[in-house]
Amino acid sequence: MAEKVKVGVIGSRFEADIHVASIKQMGEDAEVVAIASPSSGNAEKLAKHYGVPRWFTDYHTMLAEPDVEMVTITAPNRLHCQMTIDIANAGKHVVCEKPLCMTLEEADIMIEHCARKGVLLMYAEELFFTPKYVKAKEMADQGAFGDVYLVKQSEKHFGPHGDWFWDVEQSGGGVLMDMGCHGIAFCNWFLDRPTLERVTAQGGTYVHKDKTRGDDNCIVILEFAGGRVGLVEDSWARTGGMDDRIEIFGSKGCTYGNLHMGNALPTFSEVGFGYAVEKAPTTKGWTYPVFEELWNYGFPQEMAHFARCVRGKVAPIATGEDGRFVQQVLFAAYQSMGAGQRVDMPFDAFGVKKPIDLWFDPKRMP
Repeated sequence: MAEKVKVGVIGSRFEADIHVASIKQMGEDAEVVAIASPSSGNAEKLAKHYGVPRWFTDYHTMLAEPDVEMVTITAPNRLHCQMTIDIANAGKHVVCEKPLCMTLEEADIMIEHCARKGVLLMYAEELFFTPKYVKAKEMADQGAFGDVYLVKQSEKHFGPHGDWFWDVEQSGGGVLMDMGCHGIAFCNWFLDRPTLERVTAQGGTYVHKDKTRGDDNCIVILEFAGGRVGLVEDSWARTGGMDDRIEIFGSKGCTYGNLHMGNALPTFSEVGFGYAVEKAPTTKGWTYPVFEELWNYGFPQEMAHFARCVRGKVAPIATGEDGRFVQQVLFAAYQSMGAGQRVDMPFDAFGVKKPIDLWFDPKRMP
């Protein structure tokens, strides 16, 4: 058996915890050996919780550790590009959380730099690994639904887990940037990456105007070659915790996948309890506690796949090029939201500092 891939994690909060826990679950393929975060005490706390032997306040110090082979980035979006460059310069493989970066220029720099340094740039899109959704694609590929003409994906809850998401200078956008990237990547992947011809989007800030200049609810229509359509719905304005689902429609059948309801225990409690599901604000009254949550999302499978890529056992199915495609669509969607019209692809967004600049109008703010 090949030696486990030694992993370093940049970050120490919500997504970093998911990465460390997922790698720990997968067992034989990889192990986290170091965590780096500038937040005082956070890296040490996370490392001790999961038995990780080393922690650092400067990720550059972690990159100097000779045994670290792969590094995952869970930092704010504005930092992804420079961190990727630094990781590649250290000769480590890169796993970058979504979205890939802030601009198309950064995406190209990241892809080209990793290629030049001979390291993998892998894009952390867990919907490519979510068991329910993978099964739906397997059935579609077997012809179960005939000619698929519509793919829908939605993800909704009441807001992100970190304060930096609300700050468009750090995130680049609102809910479309944060979660729309999942649906865009999913529809493209499910339909086997056809040519995208047009993008239409609508969105606004409906609930969280006191927190962000970004959008908190959006709808995106993707028109692919051959008349196939992707529909992406995302919200930071939906109360009651996470809701994540897909719908697939074809000429000979359809399927529906609700990520949580098929893995939940309908529960009523007058007093509440510890944890039900991601983003649920309370456990009093009716809730739907999930089990094996990370596995049902696909995170351990994703990290196992990336580790096998490092060992040369498989080719990455989620790459920097996937992240770049999503980035270009995000720009087109914000342009559509701002202009109130459909946008032809490919959309040239070079020179735009962040996607939301194509949509944001100060006159809308209170």
